[in-house]
Amino acid sequence: MAEAADFQGMNPSPARRWLRRTASLIVGAPLIAGLLAGPVAASAGAAEAATKAPTGSRTVDVSLDTLAPSAPVEGDTLTVSGTLTNKGKQTVTDAEVDLRVGPRLSGRGAVDEAAKRTGYLPGSDPLKLGGEYALKVPKLASGVSQDFTLAVPVDKLDLDAEGVYQLGVSLTGRTSDYAYDQVLGIQRTFLPWQQEDTESKTKLTFLWPLIASAHITAETGSDEQQTPVFANDDLALELAPGGRLEQLVSLGRQLPVTWVVDPDLLASVDAMTKNYRVKSGDTTVAGTNQSIAKKWLADLQAAAEDGKVVALPFADPDLASIAHRGKNVSGALSHLQTATEVAGLTVETILHVKPSTDFAWPVDGAIDPSVVDVATSAGAHKVIARSDSLEESGGLPYTPTSARPIGGGTTAVVSDYRLSTAFTGDMASAGASTLAVQRFLAQTLAVTEQAPDTERSIVVAPQRMPTAAQAQTMARALQALNAERWTQPLGLTAAAEQKPDAQATTEVPGASRYPKKLRSQELPTQAFQDIRTTQESLNSFQVILTQPDRVVTPFGNAINRSVSTSWRGKPLEAQRYRDAVRTYLRGLTNEVQLIAKSDLTLSGRSATIPVTVQNKLVQGVDHLVLRLTSGNATRLKLNDGGSVAELPVEIAGGHSQSVKFDASANANGQAQVKARLFTADGAPYGEEMTFTVKVSEVTPTVLLVIAGGLLLLVLAGIRMYTHRKRAVAGGAAGSDGGEPEQPSDPTPDTGPESGDPSGPGEKVDR
Repeated sequence: MAEAADFQGMNPSPARRWLRRTASLIVGAPLIAGLLAGPVAASAGAAEAATKAPTGSRTVDVSLDTLAPSAPVEGDTLTVSGTLTNKGKQTVTDAEVDLRVGPRLSGRGAVDEAAKRTGYLPGSDPLKLGGEYALKVPKLASGVSQDFTLAVPVDKLDLDAEGVYQLGVSLTGRTSDYAYDQVLGIQRTFLPWQQEDTESKTKLTFLWPLIASAHITAETGSDEQQTPVFANDDLALELAPGGRLEQLVSLGRQLPVTWVVDPDLLASVDAMTKNYRVKSGDTTVAGTNQSIAKKWLADLQAAAEDGKVVALPFADPDLASIAHRGKNVSGALSHLQTATEVAGLTVETILHVKPSTDFAWPVDGAIDPSVVDVATSAGAHKVIARSDSLEESGGLPYTPTSARPIGGGTTAVVSDYRLSTAFTGDMASAGASTLAVQRFLAQTLAVTEQAPDTERSIVVAPQRMPTAAQAQTMARALQALNAERWTQPLGLTAAAEQKPDAQATTEVPGASRYPKKLRSQELPTQAFQDIRTTQESLNSFQVILTQPDRVVTPFGNAINRSVSTSWRGKPLEAQRYRDAVRTYLRGLTNEVQLIAKSDLTLSGRSATIPVTVQNKLVQGVDHLVLRLTSGNATRLKLNDGGSVAELPVEIAGGHSQSVKFDASANANGQAQVKARLFTADGAPYGEEMTFTVKVSEVTPTVLLVIAGGLLLLVLAGIRMYTHRKRAVAGGAAGSDGGEPEQPSDPTPDTGPESGDPSGPGEKVDR
């Protein structure tokens, strides 16, 4: 009716016009979709396949476990192997595995975009190679995995111009829902194609970090060697064959890398080569992994013979935490200075090579003005930054050389963000490792192609503590570059001396641009305040010791470990470590103390007051002063008649000393006396001790009474003598008689001196 009305020139109603347009859109939608999808979408089934392709192409997981060679040349045969896993609920039938090569990617951005793609998209992905190089898979049941291998001569891949190509492996098949062929799974990677050496190769610097978390405590044995005490024996697991650190050394010694070493790790392993102890509850047990430590250290010494070694400050301090949270806490920067000074000596002593100590490496290469200031405050003139921190604002069409002058005589060595983060994540699976290697190679070739006539220097600074799997993946990538067709290796020191690109940015980003995620992981200000308290206690303690190095060295190292970068993301563990250091130091300082005294009674005008000082340390103490203060100088005076008296204290290890003060009394009553130790420079040491002296003064009246009593005793004695003489004379002719027996001398009321607290009613020496 609508068509007849239009034909006759009649005006249809608005409702009819709306219905007609809607019907036209509904009818025309499949036609438009078919035209957009391409000429293959002629049938209804094909159109349905096109609309469902993004979901269907993820039905089967395709993993690429090996791709060899990683960077083929003419005449090679490319071998790709992997695993197919049916993640769908239906069985896949009539399937085949194919290679899809192309297109050639132009630039680093194109590589990034290709890496983000997942499902298959008709018209965007190239056609499959097919033919004799495809692998037939008749059946793949739900939940089942099947390995595959494809081998194709490189000259069959249609690689014309040199560059980076996208390489895909797809599975095409059918299910009960789809009675026609469709792509049910695809995985993409990259294939670098460079036949001949480029004229201008990219100089590539790869940092190989040897860094570990803190393992040694502040405790040491009392023996002459000061046997170190480890918090656990976990470091041995990393050093053992297959362990993280063992893999880094065994792989790195075959690669053109620059070793970036934490001297604390070397010192810890060196300590393990000798006698060491491991904490076990409230006690310690002997460590047993000396042979593992010796082998690892010997292997590293052999690997580092070429001298390309950079030493970080001892214990790898967190520069950003110091800059943002600790810089204003007194002493924080001095610890960084000490950590830098000891770094070079430690590495040279253990590895027998002279390292460079001129580099600072903030976490993830993130910098701002305060981080740079702290990094250079200890003497470093080169800061390892990262390109996502020093972003190019001018829109350079190529990646500039790493070295950049950033003012004040400081050079920022800017590592490449893409290359430096290429090996993060879980590399334990062969598929993930292979994809990481191929993407790394693709990016390095893309860098060279950006400006083929301009020679540039690029730095790769991977994660600080790579896992064993990550280290293996990094090694595979570097081994693929051994042919040096488009890169050549360069040491970090040489990279820092390369001529900077005049157009590269040299502006250090402001504090507001520092990554929030990294800032949230920093050590809190309280951590630096805790460290300051520990350092102050150590300063007071060491001045009284006859062998201060036995305490200063282990505690100084422990304080440096307290600000290690390895504590990031582990605030509770970091707090426990700081608390353990402080608690152990407090326990040592309490080994030198005053023995508690009971109240004293002083009878007479003068006497001596003994105070016992005990030293339970294995070494002697001196430069100590014992100060006695009378709370009532009118009643009790000390030494020369004042209210305060001081005497020096010097005690051998494991001994006690009784320090005696002269005292004089002027009036009866009680006087409070305070005793406290002080260092020679006047700083209080230990806790104050208070005791009471009861004064019982002898007055003139008492003396007169005593004198009268004595006179009476004398007179009585004379009378008794006279009486006795008469009695003897009168009875001389009588019976025999013996002289009366005399009483013996009284028993002394003093005993040997003891270190135990004195008993009640103690009497002082007179």
